[in-house]
Amino acid sequence: MRGRFITLEGPEGSGKSTQAAKLCERLGEQGIEVVKTREPGGTATGELIREILQHDRAGEPLFPESEALLFAASRAQLVRSVILPALEGGAWVVCDRFADSTTAYQGYGRGFSVDDMLNINSFAVDGAQPDVTLLLDVDVALGFDRIQKRNTENGVENDRFEREAREFHERVRQGYLALAKRFPDRFRVIDASRDEGSVQCRVWETVCRALGMEAG
Repeated sequence: MRGRFITLEGPEGSGKSTQAAKLCERLGEQGIEVVKTREPGGTATGELIREILQHDRAGEPLFPESEALLFAASRAQLVRSVILPALEGGAWVVCDRFADSTTAYQGYGRGFSVDDMLNINSFAVDGAQPDVTLLLDVDVALGFDRIQKRNTENGVENDRFEREAREFHERVRQGYLALAKRFPDRFRVIDASRDEGSVQCRVWETVCRALGMEAG
């Protein structure tokens, strides 16, 4: 039996990585085999692309067109190397960001055609569509308060996207909400402004309802 595919999306500072890890733990407790991965990244090739996209590893400015295609390249590698084999083997996959990020960031954020981004995504994912997408929605200002606190505690600087203007991130957030309205059968919007434990409970309840599981 094919496994289930769950993606977590949202603006910067919405807690996607934390909630993805917690969700994997909870699924594992139910005896479900889970593969946790992330975008960009998740493969050796993808992690190298991640260094270029988020941490300026190439040492030169990226054109927006190059940025969009690099995300798609990382995604294509991840789908074929990790996601599809796991699903076909019966495992569940939880992915911290997926194709909707490109539509939100490069489509709504950068101003490219949303339909063009959807077409690029379609080519990259080879039919690997999430069963459910959890949109962790948070106000941009609150998200950046969290980012600054986290980065200060870890002694790291803001990454390439975290350095973008707040107006860019406002467009990204509104883009995500537009996608949730466009694809209501797949998206579930969760208020990520609440404390971590409350959001975790909401994520679990939402996944159970969406995929026909007992919430226990």
